[in-house]
Amino acid sequence: MSVQDKLDTQTYDVRDEYFGKPYIDRDEFREKPYPHRNVHGGFENTDTRFTFYFPAKEKWGGRMYHPLEGAHAGHEEAFAGVMGELLGGLEMMVGLGGYMVESNCGHIGDDLDPRAGVDPGLYGYRASIESARFSKHIARQIYGREPDYSYVWGGSGGGRRSPLCLEYCDGVYDGALPFMGGGNIEPHGTNSRVQSEQPVHFGAMFNVQRLLQGEKLDRVIDAMQPGGSGNPFEGLTFHEREELANLYRLGYPRGDEFMISKPMGQIWLWTSIAGMLLEEDADYFRNFWTQPGYIGHDEPQWVAKDVIDVHLPITRLVTAQDLLGADFAGPEFAEAKPMALMQASSTGQWDLPVGIEVKGLSGGYRTGAGIRLETGDSAGRQLYCMRNVGDFFFCDGRAEANLLRFRGAKAGDMVHIENRAFLAFCYMYRYHISDSALNDFLRVDGRAVFPQHGVPLASPLMGVPYSGQFEGKLLWIHHTHDASLWPPQGVIYQQAVEQAQGPDKAREKFRLQWTENAEHVPPVWLPSHPNRATTTWLIDYMPSIEQGLVDLAAWVEQGIAPPETQFTFADGKVTLPDGAAARGGTQPFVQVHANGAARAHVRVGEEVVVSVHAEAPPGAGSFTQLHWATRPDGAFDRGGEVTPGQTVLDETIRCSFAAPGTYFVTARARLNREGNPQARRQVENLASARIVVEAA
Repeated sequence: MSVQDKLDTQTYDVRDEYFGKPYIDRDEFREKPYPHRNVHGGFENTDTRFTFYFPAKEKWGGRMYHPLEGAHAGHEEAFAGVMGELLGGLEMMVGLGGYMVESNCGHIGDDLDPRAGVDPGLYGYRASIESARFSKHIARQIYGREPDYSYVWGGSGGGRRSPLCLEYCDGVYDGALPFMGGGNIEPHGTNSRVQSEQPVHFGAMFNVQRLLQGEKLDRVIDAMQPGGSGNPFEGLTFHEREELANLYRLGYPRGDEFMISKPMGQIWLWTSIAGMLLEEDADYFRNFWTQPGYIGHDEPQWVAKDVIDVHLPITRLVTAQDLLGADFAGPEFAEAKPMALMQASSTGQWDLPVGIEVKGLSGGYRTGAGIRLETGDSAGRQLYCMRNVGDFFFCDGRAEANLLRFRGAKAGDMVHIENRAFLAFCYMYRYHISDSALNDFLRVDGRAVFPQHGVPLASPLMGVPYSGQFEGKLLWIHHTHDASLWPPQGVIYQQAVEQAQGPDKAREKFRLQWTENAEHVPPVWLPSHPNRATTTWLIDYMPSIEQGLVDLAAWVEQGIAPPETQFTFADGKVTLPDGAAARGGTQPFVQVHANGAARAHVRVGEEVVVSVHAEAPPGAGSFTQLHWATRPDGAFDRGGEVTPGQTVLDETIRCSFAAPGTYFVTARARLNREGNPQARRQVENLASARIVVEAA
């Protein structure tokens, strides 16, 4: 592959007048992450940057794929690094016949473009569309033609923005695949910010974590696992029951209670928007502590014991590189590392101080606490605690604070640690309700029970509200166990399309699939409960996303509509039918029983019979693999028997246990369209049965 020919940028006709002329500041051949021509640049007089990844002409299948980064975006090479490892990256894009486009969505890091300021349309779709359009100009020079078909896709923040790209693309894309998106609906053409309802609801999750931390939350988790009592409220006080019930009413996924104790992207979102909320909704954060009708004023006993307000010196700074060292090798630091290391991998800033050690603080609830640098070269910078481990605080913030973290600070500099804003955020959902029926429990006769402040707005980096008006095809995939974008978010866009285009047009353009037992990120990135490995209750969903991209292309290019998942939605809960034929979609249906039930009681050494029944949905192909996990560590240590072409699996194993305890024996079934057990794309599902082993 040659890069000798200089690429022409001057003849490109910029469509969006905000953008200056495109420029290229890197054009080189790279072997990794897959052999390709790597083109990097941007648009003059803007913060918009892009990277194009062109495989050799003989490897190109005539498509363009544009993955959008999650969260607030801000990086144009995320899919060449850790994000690519997580979501398939360039190798998957080439395997699907495409070259790959990335953009930073119009901004650098978590900061706004200084010239554009607050412009959600720029960050939501305009920068991405202009970058993708320019990639076609470059593709014409490298391949001799533009792509035949172009697709935009992404999860989380990328799922939030990819529908916008299709809605406003003017023919740049032919289809979109958002997964785990969400947001409110407004008429096409709006440039308003998105309502921040789901982030407000995160406060309810944080509140349950705060109130139930420890043994009580463990009992809730146990009740909702396979073979549990099904009653998560047993043993809770009145207020604890109330807050847990409210969390469920708002749509928190049942069966995912373990993630209440392990906030991932949710706590990052708080750190990124806290300063904005405090500026734009100052009355609420003041009233919470000072006015009748607010919990902090009327019922201070629910929050007083957790308040922190101290001034202490920094004793040590911790960089992203330090997190890889022996001092932070203990399991207690495992949850502090992923986001910091992903950031360092994306930016190359391994020397960035992402945390501090502060000694002398006792008591109080530390997650979410504000940490303000009071002295030294970085005085005035405001960050918030994402993870606390003993005396260590790992933090993030918005704008400059996101980019710099603790850079410039030194041991001995004073910090102010104060968490009243976070405690108020924990109850914010009561005082900021939307028109959604999810909030009806907070209304009587249409009138809000508590004083109201209006639903706050999300960062402009999240784009504009959905309109549901687009040309092309859109396949939406949502997860049943997503603790970051709860199941109610999965039904919003279907409503938007039907409202904007009518039911008949919606059927021509839109499909919805549910992925069961899938969280916001694959299980390899998630912590495990001491009593149950994450791999025994969550799947790797990327094969389902890749299959969705294959199906989206078949829909656009051949008119073959992708399968959809049947479901019911009530009380904030999505329920999928039993049985593959009734459920549909692309994922196998799996059931597991121990001694014929969801729960079995046996003695040490006593044999237990565990059975699996699995079904392939119509058109999904046939089973390729069956694995069993019988050990506490969740390793799939037994292989099952699969006959080529099987669409129904029934298998029984026998096992016994040498020590008392609770065990979750799990069966994981995989299938693909071709019935090929060696193929990379293996769509999976799993199920478990609980076995309680008592002393002999």
